[in-house]
Amino acid sequence: MKKIGFILLALVLSTGFIMAQDGSKAPKAVFAKDAHDFGKVDESAGTVTCEFVFKNEGTAPLIVQRVQTTCGCTTPDYTKEPVLPGKTGSIKVTYSTTGRLGIFNKEITVFTNVSDSIYKVRIKGEVIRKR
Repeated sequence: MKKIGFILLALVLSTGFIMAQDGSKAPKAVFAKDAHDFGKVDESAGTVTCEFVFKNEGTAPLIVQRVQTTCGCTTPDYTKEPVLPGKTGSIKVTYSTTGRLGIFNKEITVFTNVSDSIYKVRIKGEVIRKR
């Protein structure tokens, strides 16, 4: 009798795990744009900022777990609370222009609770010295 109970318990748990992995019950971030071009920016600006807005087109809450940049000159700020299905969130990216003359092209990596998905957005531009 114990063996049957154990088998039934294992069956229920494995069915729950399979249902939890069902893609139809997953969040999905869709970005309005995945790149921003600042164009030519004067070094004296100090910083420039853009915002990447995304919508959760899935059926479960989307959680941005962390946002990683390629260097310290780029700083992210992002929606910390769960983004419900149909709602929007954002990632603000600030680039420091001070002492960074020339062309820049930076990739920002967004880690969420979406299985096997990493989102990437980019910023680019050119820092010039005002004449």
